[in-house]
Amino acid sequence: MPESIDWPRMHPPRRRRFLLILAVLAGIFFGARTALSYYMDVLWFESLGYRDVFWKTLTLQWGIFTAFAAATFLILYGSFLALKRAHLPDLPSGQTIFIGGQPLKLPVEPVLRLVALGVSLAIAAATGGGMMVEWPTLALFWYAPRTAGGVDPIFGKPLNFFLFTLPAWQLLAGWLLTLAVITCVLAVFFILVTGGARAFAGRRSSYVRLPWHGLSITFAVLLLVLAMRVYLGRFERLFDDHTIFGGVTYTDAHVTLTGMLVVCGALTLGALIAAANAVWAPRGRRLVAAILPAAVCYLALQVVAWYVSSFIVKPNELVREQPYIAHNIELTRQAYGLDRVSQREFPAETDVAAADPANNQATLQNIRLWDWRALQDTLRQIQEIRTYYDFPDIDIDRYEIDGKTRQVMLATRELNVDKLPESSRNWINEKLIYTHGYGITMNPVNGFTPEGLPTLILSNMPVQSTVHGLAVTRPEVYFGELTNTDVYVKTRQKEFNYPQGQTNSLTSYEGTGGIVLGGFLRRIIIALDRGDLAKLPFSDDVNKDSQLLMRRNVRDRVSALAPFLTYDPDPYIVVGDDGRLSWIMDAFTISDSYPYASHYRLDNNLINYVRNSVKVVIDAYDGRTTFYVFDKGDPIIAAYRRIFPNLFKDEAMMPRGLRNHVRYPELLLKMQAEVYGLYHMTDPGAFYNREDLWTVATEVGMSEGGGQTTQTMQPNFVLMKLPGETGVEFVEILPFTPANRNNLIGWIAGRSDGAQYGTSVAYSFPKTKLVDGPLQIEARIDQNAQLSGQLTLWNQQGSHVRRGALLVIPSGRALLYAEPIYLQAERSPMPELRLVVLALQDRLAYGPNFESAMAALFGGAVSSMSAAAVPTEPVRRAPAATGEPQPAADLNALIAEAAKDLADYQRLTAEGKLGEAGQKLEELKRAIDKLNTRQR
Repeated sequence: MPESIDWPRMHPPRRRRFLLILAVLAGIFFGARTALSYYMDVLWFESLGYRDVFWKTLTLQWGIFTAFAAATFLILYGSFLALKRAHLPDLPSGQTIFIGGQPLKLPVEPVLRLVALGVSLAIAAATGGGMMVEWPTLALFWYAPRTAGGVDPIFGKPLNFFLFTLPAWQLLAGWLLTLAVITCVLAVFFILVTGGARAFAGRRSSYVRLPWHGLSITFAVLLLVLAMRVYLGRFERLFDDHTIFGGVTYTDAHVTLTGMLVVCGALTLGALIAAANAVWAPRGRRLVAAILPAAVCYLALQVVAWYVSSFIVKPNELVREQPYIAHNIELTRQAYGLDRVSQREFPAETDVAAADPANNQATLQNIRLWDWRALQDTLRQIQEIRTYYDFPDIDIDRYEIDGKTRQVMLATRELNVDKLPESSRNWINEKLIYTHGYGITMNPVNGFTPEGLPTLILSNMPVQSTVHGLAVTRPEVYFGELTNTDVYVKTRQKEFNYPQGQTNSLTSYEGTGGIVLGGFLRRIIIALDRGDLAKLPFSDDVNKDSQLLMRRNVRDRVSALAPFLTYDPDPYIVVGDDGRLSWIMDAFTISDSYPYASHYRLDNNLINYVRNSVKVVIDAYDGRTTFYVFDKGDPIIAAYRRIFPNLFKDEAMMPRGLRNHVRYPELLLKMQAEVYGLYHMTDPGAFYNREDLWTVATEVGMSEGGGQTTQTMQPNFVLMKLPGETGVEFVEILPFTPANRNNLIGWIAGRSDGAQYGTSVAYSFPKTKLVDGPLQIEARIDQNAQLSGQLTLWNQQGSHVRRGALLVIPSGRALLYAEPIYLQAERSPMPELRLVVLALQDRLAYGPNFESAMAALFGGAVSSMSAAAVPTEPVRRAPAATGEPQPAADLNALIAEAAKDLADYQRLTAEGKLGEAGQKLEELKRAIDKLNTRQR
């Protein structure tokens, strides 16, 4: 038996052919799905008119992948070949292993070459894929506008350097560092293999010299890359967040930045030492010597920085850090747009006259008494019509109604296929028939029927309007917030439009927003991608003119078109002047490398720069999507416009009917309010001591279990006249409280109309005056004996009380607080308004409707129900000029009538007959009014 079995040698042509076939099969297997996805994307982008956007993105992605994958492979495999050549004399010729008791001799060099080839290809593909994901960073660097902008106060670098150049350099440095580490590991591997082979060959230890040439060269490269990283790290100091402020500190400016340059020079010196070691009599100890200068400099830097921080800065921190705190304040305010916030004083007076109701009627007539959650539940009962419809959200906007601007609430009636009856859940119904939602509802924010239901301006199916000039001409909703499935339109099967008596109204899609299915082969390809291979190609209802509507969820739609933007998660519906329905979404550009700005979290992103640069409009019928640029001063959106010139349009091109409904983004106001709470202090001393720290006010909310919980207030849209302004405008407001306190200290308003769009104004209250916050007003409501008694009574009569959000609304020189209170029967999920609570700083009143509560609050009349008449300052009434005493019998009869009405009201409420109870409440009101008249 032979001592060993030689590894069978394959003829080179046969081996190449085998590898080629294997590579082709792997490419087909892994690339077919990608190619199919790309084909569908091409069709989809073409259907929207953005074919050039797709190809530009694809070119950038695959160009970056190819460049970095090729460079990575060449560097790694080239390093392997160079190191192998350098160590070839010392490589073992073969290695014997035993398989099943039989010795098998493996040739080392071919096996190493094959392994190196596979590993290099794998690392190259992974690296290319990773860099491909970062294509926006590299594209922004390449296409960045050349305007300098402002400069940072430490290095004097322009803003574009930090937003575009530095992130690209960091990415490249990280890539080079990874390659340098891998090649060093490869060099160490060859040293171990060849050194072991020499020792195994029986050479004396004095003659076993390790081949340090390859490791010396790769180590020199690693030190150079580390020097590059340290150099870039100097600029990254401007992004560091510290306990008190962010950016470069006194210690950084006077010690660390200079010390890092010294470390950088020491690493470069070490690289020269390592390179020299590869040329002149290589020794391992010289590699250790190469890293020593950098290590010594780094340790010295840490010691000096610690000394300066501990014994020079800390004892005099405010004095030492004051100029750097000033830099952080200035640039953080710029980064979050707070330099656009104008600051004003608000007196927050407490008397009734300060509210000035006569001159603030526009504000008072548009106070939102419908809590959006209560309205949503109510609409689901009275306007869903069928179980498969849903109202996923409530939007707040302003419209011209009968010649006046009114604040309204809108809800889109969308089709939820998950709510279809189980017997109807089949491919034809879900893909061909039930394809869209239908219509919207619109109601004034404070409009109520006598039964406590919303007064609807737009409602029902087909859509009915109670206002002349306001109509919905295209009510079908093919693209929305719940449209998560694909559908096929323009088929032989008629689509369900809306229920109509005993029959249904049917329709056919007339838009152009879909992908044409075309011939049989194209239909098979589309079916394969969409998972309809067993149905679509063989359906008699589908023809060559039929269209596929995909990515119908508006959030998915905009994210697929422009994934480099960050979107407000709450789109809102708009009725245009032409009666078409459109969605508007706010899009943001963000960065985490704005110099000297502190970082805050925006959803899942840690950022220190944000701009609401883009408004996206999506037509609810045909899915046409348009990006309008609203902030031309943003350098990031300017760079993206250079990359995709056909994707973006100027703000002026937005139709007027849509432009009138643009609003200040909720997400942006919440973030700006969070930052402004600290950075409204522009004096470094006050900032350092946190003398005037603000937080967004908190309020009482409802938990999922129905109990009360404390939560941060959300932005509230108000149609009002801002203090100091003359016109009524649509603003979004958030109140502030001092840190760890409940009283109010100020509020911020984002403006949405006309030339003021995108600006903000912040009002601060006198620090010598205590102004009640939302939690304190809630406590006053709970502590009022008559009001709490009424709420307790309702909670015990087969129903429960549901409190809406407390609104804080500036009116004149005072603050007006408003809270709606709803009654909801246990057997009915539909809340109905039963009380409106209004309050000023020193007064609180309520009534069954807004008018009666206003009369009680401002002293214009007595509250409309005795239980709701909260003691306020006495209302002086002039004695009657004439009048005779009223007979006692008449008074007793009126009292008995009122008592009977109250008893009937309580009984009907307990039985859940809220409509009839509301009528009794009105009768009770009239009886009490008669009693008040008799007693004058």
